[in-house]
Amino acid sequence: MSTSTYTVVGMTCGHCVNAVTEEVSQVPGVTGVDVDLSSGGLTVTSDAPVDESAVRAAVEEAGYEVAGA
Repeated sequence: MSTSTYTVVGMTCGHCVNAVTEEVSQVPGVTGVDVDLSSGGLTVTSDAPVDESAVRAAVEEAGYEVAGA
């Protein structure tokens, strides 16, 4: 199992969390997504390491960005 953490910028409500969760969950190989609204933390769990650019693209598709991009 592999776990990666990111910080998402721009989320302000539960809808934001749901949007990010939905998009990142669709990245191939992802088995779990946990989003913390207050900190902007995004934890992605997968069976094998997931392509960071795919996670960033999914966050951007949801309308947000990963800090440090």
